[in-house]
Amino acid sequence: DYKQNCADYAEFCMENNWNFIFPNFRGPNWTPQACGSEAVVADIRDAAEYMKKIAKVDPDRVYLIGGSGGGFATLLMAARYPEMWTAVSAWCPPADLIRWYNESVKRKLKYHEHIFKACGGDPNTDDSARAEARIRSSNTWLPNVQNKCIIDINHGVLDWSVPVSQGIRAFNILAGEKERFAEKDIEFITKKRAVPERLKTGDKEPSFGKHTVHLRRISGNTRLTLFEGKHVQFRFSALEFLSKQKRGQKPDWSPGSAESAPDRNTELTK
Repeated sequence: DYKQNCADYAEFCMENNWNFIFPNFRGPNWTPQACGSEAVVADIRDAAEYMKKIAKVDPDRVYLIGGSGGGFATLLMAARYPEMWTAVSAWCPPADLIRWYNESVKRKLKYHEHIFKACGGDPNTDDSARAEARIRSSNTWLPNVQNKCIIDINHGVLDWSVPVSQGIRAFNILAGEKERFAEKDIEFITKKRAVPERLKTGDKEPSFGKHTVHLRRISGNTRLTLFEGKHVQFRFSALEFLSKQKRGQKPDWSPGSAESAPDRNTELTK
């Protein structure tokens, strides 16, 4: 909720004279009122619109950022209201709740229990729960984006909580046919938790610190970055990236600075 530690976000925003909203998700994501519900979507949308009314906001520089559950909400909001955002930065985002449900069962994690509670049942066997899971999944809505905003997806290949395939498949929906990943490559990266040598791009990203970037792929206004890391988000790196984007201009994909490199990378979830 909004009481979580947001000191690094707040520090950056104060230093750069940004308006800052840290939304409440109507409780944890294992409740029906949260987890990408229509109420959550409306809350975030309304909060951003309210800020534009009461504060001095540059309409060409409206950004959205989040990791893990926040990454889930970031991609969902970009997919539902792409015209609202100049650019978004999503880290290790669950993008398909039905797939994540089954991946959680297979990996013996707790997240399928959360999805069961939020959606009202097993989406594999319950029609109502399946429909609810689809509505709450960004992948259902991502075809609406059509380059209306810049989307930057980042995922650690070692992530066990949210398989890297979630980020890759979200990218595939947004990407042109030539830039999409083959299913065999998605399966390899997810199973081996590594990028095949033939796909590695050798990109340098000083803002990621010691975390090597294995692959970067751009298609239109969308970029995917796969790096050596677990369930982490590099907030200053992401904020620095967002700060370079402005509506009406081509995306600035240039690397970040070493000064924004994370000096402490903790897992986003236990």
